[in-house]
Amino acid sequence: MTSINSPATPPLRLPHWLALATLVVVLDQLTKLWIVERFALGGGLRITGFFDLVRAHNTGAAFSFLANAGGWQRWFFVGLGGLASGVIIWMLRRHADQRLFCFAITLILGGAVGNVIDRLAYGHVVDFLQFHWDFLAVIFPGGYFPAFNVADSAITLGAGCLIGDEIRRARAH
Repeated sequence: MTSINSPATPPLRLPHWLALATLVVVLDQLTKLWIVERFALGGGLRITGFFDLVRAHNTGAAFSFLANAGGWQRWFFVGLGGLASGVIIWMLRRHADQRLFCFAITLILGGAVGNVIDRLAYGHVVDFLQFHWDFLAVIFPGGYFPAFNVADSAITLGAGCLIGDEIRRARAH
């Protein structure tokens, strides 16, 4: 049995990783379009006792960081996303033999590009997945976790994979 980064497993090339990032972007944009076509801003639909589909707009970053900053943050986050995308593509080329690492940063790339597209097209990011549990009320009003989207999910999963990759790498040494 070979490990995910063993020499017996050939590295995926940049076009493969960019195809995965593109898939994330397409899925993100299609889901956001579906929400925008079906819900008014602030509207939503209860799916379960703990999950709603909603339409929310976020001019800031995670947890609405800088949402009320006056508009300059739109271009700051577009620039940051562009810079991060360039660095990630460079890293994908440089570390092609590290599959988990490349998978992680590819998810982050797809998520970043998906949210940059929103900022360029609308001036905000469309969020629509909202979870709520009573135990969250100590942190979030009414127990409602801030709404998020597919791009945010990809970024979070990518960050988790980066942590897992680093733990695995540290244990190997």
